Amino acid sequence: MVDIAIVDYGMGNLRSVQQAVRKVAPQANIAVTGEAGVIAAAGRVVFPGQGAAPDCMREIRSRGLDKVIADVVGEGKPFLGICMGLQVLFEHSEEGDTPCLGLFAGPVKRFASGLQDAQGNKLKVPHMGWNQVHHGKHALWDGIAQDARFYFVHSYYVQPRDAGLVQATSDYPQPFVCAVARDNLFAVQFHPEKSAAAGLRLLQNFINWNPV
Repeated sequence: MVDIAIVDYGMGNLRSVQQAVRKVAPQANIAVTGEAGVIAAAGRVVFPGQGAAPDCMREIRSRGLDKVIADVVGEGKPFLGICMGLQVLFEHSEEGDTPCLGLFAGPVKRFASGLQDAQGNKLKVPHMGWNQVHHGKHALWDGIAQDARFYFVHSYYVQPRDAGLVQATSDYPQPFVCAVARDNLFAVQFHPEKSAAAGLRLLQNFINWNPV
């Protein structure tokens, strides 16, 4: 049996995710797979992704993974979304006017042009690099300091309609949601696999997480 399935839909930095997960779970049976049956049978599922929303959703649907993802979440298995693996959980993305999976209510919006920091310096889009994360209380934040820094690469961010989903925010320059959680699902905008000790701790917490 596969302990941890890393979803492969043809897009995403799968090698770095696989290496990071293997580092925190060296004894686990880890599969990088696009096979629906393997994903459905796995004990835990990691859903990474990068690229443009239209391409991501096309590949997810063409491989029949939209139903598998919904089923896994509905069955209560621990599920971790990363980057695009967060955004496509929502209803609709402004990127390419793309319908997404709709597991959560709310849009995915693009950062506005002309952003400036407190000193009046222009902020680039995409938001790229290290940024502080202001998090709430959840098992996946165990041992991670408030305002710990994580690595981001994105031009779009989620706007949940349900404020109860929000597990963390970051600022660019205004606050935006960078982590959501409900029951057995936890998803983040940043890349834990690229976020040094804090990112590895979050992945370790996910491996140990037994949601009720």
